[in-house]
Amino acid sequence: MTRTAPRRKVLISGASIAGPALAYWLNRHGHEVTVVEKAGALRSGGYPIDVRGTALDVVDRMGLLPRLRDAHIDLRRLTFLNGDGSEVTSLHPHAVTGGIEGRDLEIRRGDLTDALYEAVRDDVEFLFNDSVATLDQSAHGVDVTFRGGGSRTFDMVFGADGMHSATRKAIFGPEEQFHHYLGYCFAVFPMRNTLGLSHETVMWNTPGRAAALYATGDTDEVHAFLNFAQPEPPFDAFGDPQTQRELIAKVFADAGWQVPAILTALHDADDVFFDAVGQIRMPRWTSGRVALLGDAAYAPSFLTGQGTSLALVGAYMLAASLADRDHAGGFAAYEHTTRDFVTRNQNLVGKGGATLFPTTAEALAQRNARLRGLSTLPVPEPRPAHSSLTLPGPGDRVTRRSGSRPSHNGSCRS
Repeated sequence: MTRTAPRRKVLISGASIAGPALAYWLNRHGHEVTVVEKAGALRSGGYPIDVRGTALDVVDRMGLLPRLRDAHIDLRRLTFLNGDGSEVTSLHPHAVTGGIEGRDLEIRRGDLTDALYEAVRDDVEFLFNDSVATLDQSAHGVDVTFRGGGSRTFDMVFGADGMHSATRKAIFGPEEQFHHYLGYCFAVFPMRNTLGLSHETVMWNTPGRAAALYATGDTDEVHAFLNFAQPEPPFDAFGDPQTQRELIAKVFADAGWQVPAILTALHDADDVFFDAVGQIRMPRWTSGRVALLGDAAYAPSFLTGQGTSLALVGAYMLAASLADRDHAGGFAAYEHTTRDFVTRNQNLVGKGGATLFPTTAEALAQRNARLRGLSTLPVPEPRPAHSSLTLPGPGDRVTRRSGSRPSHNGSCRS
């Protein structure tokens, strides 16, 4: 009589994008999965995000691609403005992002999180309004206590809990040693579409400051975006909405165009996301029976446009690496096969989006000249980094590529 090995019990902290994606693939590979999420429910709506390159293959293998195609926003125009509100140029967004017309996706964050959750909710356990209090590793598993009460033992624990990951802090130490600040802060929030924008983005710039309005369709609401250069992270503003609003109001006090109306909307907004622009770079993403993925392990910053794609690809590769291995072998394969893809995409920070926010008048004039040049050229081919990893098939063993070596992370400069 053949005995079937017991299903490995695993815990995932975080139910945004990386967490549910990993839950889907781990469940497919036979794991018993629990997902814990500190929020009381999934976050609906949200600002637009991109799914490109290899990540499209991941959502295709999940059977979600048709649904996400239907949710595609299809931004058609990106207009840049001078400080006085006059137009610099207007062009197709792909001319700047390096995306592929008809293939790459831009969707509301909530549309993706809803699709991921619905794909896995009937097969895994979700614990909302709760979080991990303590982690205690041993040779036999990870003892976890929850802030909501109770404790359990899991074979493995995965941190998919974002850039400011509590899992990472508990296992690897303070965020400061892994966070590479890129010199900017930003805020995103909804406001009324008073300009009648449709399927377009309008961006205003002066040196070190940017304000943009994103219209995802013919709606009464747009997403306002404020970005500003800041030599050091404003630590006193993190976690304090009033301090955030005061800082932003001070930075943009003399700004023109629609910025005064945007600041008024910021003051009244209930849903404001504020953070520093930075990357997480770690020499290792795993320790013992704990592994990190997504922004917790390798946040690339919105300047690359690849945060969502890295989360999806990382989830697939981590689950595939563990398919027929113990945690030690699986984690080693995950590190070896995914590191180069992550590094290539993090390094996009020196290109494309990162050049959209110059901090000097000279750099802004140079950027504007480049943008005007782009409007006369054909849309470029996609950056190779987006598609630089080929997913292993369902029956393929994830192995370290011949001749490849783990990349060494250096510091990232803005």
